Amino acid sequence: MSKNFKDKVREQFSRTAESYVQSPGFAHGEDLEEAARLLKPTQDDILLDVACGGGHTALFFAPMVRSVVASDLAMQMLKRAQEFISEDGGVENVTFREADAEDLPFPAGAFTLLTCRIAPHHFPDVPRALAEFHRVLRRGGRMAIIDTLLPDDPEIAEFMHAYEQMRDPTHVRSYSRQEWTQMVEAADFILHDIKVLPKTHDFQEWARRTGLNRDRVQKLNKLFIEASAKIQDFFQVETFAGEVESFTDQKILIHASRPAKKPHVQATKQQEA
Repeated sequence: MSKNFKDKVREQFSRTAESYVQSPGFAHGEDLEEAARLLKPTQDDILLDVACGGGHTALFFAPMVRSVVASDLAMQMLKRAQEFISEDGGVENVTFREADAEDLPFPAGAFTLLTCRIAPHHFPDVPRALAEFHRVLRRGGRMAIIDTLLPDDPEIAEFMHAYEQMRDPTHVRSYSRQEWTQMVEAADFILHDIKVLPKTHDFQEWARRTGLNRDRVQKLNKLFIEASAKIQDFFQVETFAGEVESFTDQKILIHASRPAKKPHVQATKQQEA
């Protein structure tokens, strides 16, 4: 996609930075706990948090590792994340860097851990981002990606795309489990595990986080209210007096690593043996 789209992303997330920092949905979550369990961070690890948003993932992992670099495309979001962590985080091992996930300004093999949480659906070119993740990870480095999971049912998937676009014009698309598997393996990662976790959203907070005005929130509410019974059942839509109170989607957690050695080196050693 064009440079204009990324400028649009910068503008959107700079404008809504405060609401993301204050969002309880980002501050906590089963996904963070599960990512830590899978990654097994240690005090020897150097972590890159790509598209850090309000800084919650960087802050969560900071006490577990030697250091964290929190990167984001939107400078205003990055500044607000820095303020949040500096004021309330109680950690001193987080640094901040403006960065495009598809063109990371870091040397090859600079990190032993990488996280990217609830962001890839904004990336114009996820395979290119994954290639960059592979490049900046050290051999044997571990990665956890968390994002919204695209349902396999075409009707439900189409509905999800519609509400995501209505809520946030910088949404590109979400991906299915099969698509994620193919992209991660095509980027030469070793795929260790995939977890699917439910995430319940307070509808009003979720809708207003992206800066929607009252009229647009109501249009989004109407989309959910008028959805088919199958869609409402899938998203566990809870309503009261014609207003959506909450809904539940699914997040995918991908745990993968960069191979410790080049494949041809391993094959040569096996042949020599």
